[in-house]
Amino acid sequence: MNKLRRLVIVSAVPHFEFEGRLFAYGPYACEIDIWADLFPEVVIAAPLRRAHPPGDAIPFTRPNISITPQLETGGESLMAKVLQIIVLPAHFWRLACALNRADAIQVRCPGNLGLLGCLLAPCFRKPLVAKYANQWKDFPGEPLTYRWQKHLLRSGWWRGPVLVYGEWPNQPSHIVPFFTSVVNEAQMAKARAVAPRDWFQRPLEVLFVGRLSPDKNVDVIIKAIARLKKNDACVKLTIVGDGPVRDELESLTTALGLANQVTFQGAVPHARVLDFYERAHVLVLASQSEGWPKAIAEAMAFGLVCIGSNRGFVPQMLANRRGLLVEPRDADALAEKLGGVIANPGEAAKISETAAAWSRKFTLEGLRHALNELLRERWKAIAS
Repeated sequence: MNKLRRLVIVSAVPHFEFEGRLFAYGPYACEIDIWADLFPEVVIAAPLRRAHPPGDAIPFTRPNISITPQLETGGESLMAKVLQIIVLPAHFWRLACALNRADAIQVRCPGNLGLLGCLLAPCFRKPLVAKYANQWKDFPGEPLTYRWQKHLLRSGWWRGPVLVYGEWPNQPSHIVPFFTSVVNEAQMAKARAVAPRDWFQRPLEVLFVGRLSPDKNVDVIIKAIARLKKNDACVKLTIVGDGPVRDELESLTTALGLANQVTFQGAVPHARVLDFYERAHVLVLASQSEGWPKAIAEAMAFGLVCIGSNRGFVPQMLANRRGLLVEPRDADALAEKLGGVIANPGEAAKISETAAAWSRKFTLEGLRHALNELLRERWKAIAS
C-alpha cells in the first residue's frame, strides 16, 4: 500500500503565531510533535491568533508542521450562538477544503471544530483516526455537543480508530483505550532520580497544576487548606496555572486568611512545572470531569501522592493504592485526605512508590511507538 504523506489534524485548540513560530498549549504541542514524527507533513486545521502566546504555550519543534487557519467562534451568550449558526456554512467550506488536501485525517474532540470534523471527515475516502481528549464516560452537566460527538464516534459513521482514555465496557471494537504523555525519556530519568520525599521534616506541600476554570474546583482545594489551618496543620498550597477564575481564587485566599499558605505561580512552561513536582508532596486535581489528566500522570512519576476526583479515568489511574479519591466538590473530604497524608507518612511513602512505578512507563517515546503500531495495525500502512 502506498505511504501516506500528509496528515490533516482538525483541532479546536487555539494556536498562536509569534515571531515566526507557531505555539500552542504545551501538552498538546508535545503530542502533535510526536504525530509529526510519523508523517512527512502535518497540517493543523485550527483557530490561529497572531498574538503573544500565554505562559503555558510552547512552540512546535518539528519543521514539517504547518497550519491552515479556521474560524474561531463559540461562547455561551445568545449573540455568540447566533453568530455560530450564521457562519456555519463558512466553517464547513474552510474545513472541507483542508480535508480535501489530506492523505489521512485526525479529528480531535471534543470541541466545535471536532464536531464538524466528525461529520465531514468520513465523507472523504481517506484513513481516519480520532482522539477524544476528555472523559469518555458520560457525566452530569456534560455539554450536549460532547455527547453528540461521542455518539458519532461510536457509530458506524466513523470509519477509523478512536483513541480514548481508559477501558470502558460495551464499546465498539474501533474504540481503543490509549494513553498520552508529555514527559520524554530524559525528563523521566529526572523523575527517577528525585530523592524520596521528606514526609516527616517540613510542612506538607500541596500542588495544583492546570487551567484555573470553574470545572477544576480549585476553590475547593483552597477551602480544604483553610480547614487544615484551623486544625493547626502545617500545609502549603502552590497553584500553577492561569485562567478566568484566578481573580476569584485570589480573593477567596485573602478572605480565608491564607496569604501565607497559598501561592499563585501563574502559567509557566512545562519544563518549569517539573521543578514544582520535584518539591511537592501531594498533587490535588479534583475536577468535575477528566480524560487522562496529564498532571496526575506526571506527578505520579515524580513520586507525589495524587488526590483526584472519582470521575472519568481518574479512578483507574489511582486504583490499587496508587492514589486517593474524593468527590469533586467535597472540601471536608479533601481536607480529611490531606490530613491523613500528614498523619500517616509511612502510608504516603508506599503510595508514592507504587504510583511512580506505574506512571514511569508512559513517555513521549513510548507514545510515538504505540501510535506507530496502532496505525500499522488499523490502517495497514504508515507514512514514516
